[in-house]
Amino acid sequence: MKVGDIVPEIWGINEKGEEIRASQYLGKKVVLYFYPKDLTSGCTTQACNLRDHYAELRKAGYEVVGVSIDSVQSHQKFIEKHQLPFSLIADTDQTLVQAFGVWGEKSMYGRKYMGTFRTTFIINEQGIVERILLPKEVKTKEHAEQILK
Repeated sequence: MKVGDIVPEIWGINEKGEEIRASQYLGKKVVLYFYPKDLTSGCTTQACNLRDHYAELRKAGYEVVGVSIDSVQSHQKFIEKHQLPFSLIADTDQTLVQAFGVWGEKSMYGRKYMGTFRTTFIINEQGIVERILLPKEVKTKEHAEQILK
């Protein structure tokens, strides 16, 4: 997925078991952010930053949707523990991470594994990718500020 691309229609199932589609957001700007794992330090920092600035993001016209390969149950716990006001998509079959090109080989402490690259897509009112914050650009402690500038 690159700037100028139209996003896929079906995004997946959220924490409530509801199917989320791109067409639900037509006419709104969307922050679709991909993160590696619920309840880990960096992902929690990022989610809480978006939570703390949620009113500002909404005032600027943005809807926020998070995506990880964690389960619906994991997302429910994450949302409950940190009072997250936005939906999280449970991409357990990795359809969305593959479609957006954010799934690949990672390395930690010399160990290689497959995982999600922390990436944020700003989608315009017509469902077209307007801006992408790549893994090296995303600052978990200031993510909302990065989106709003």
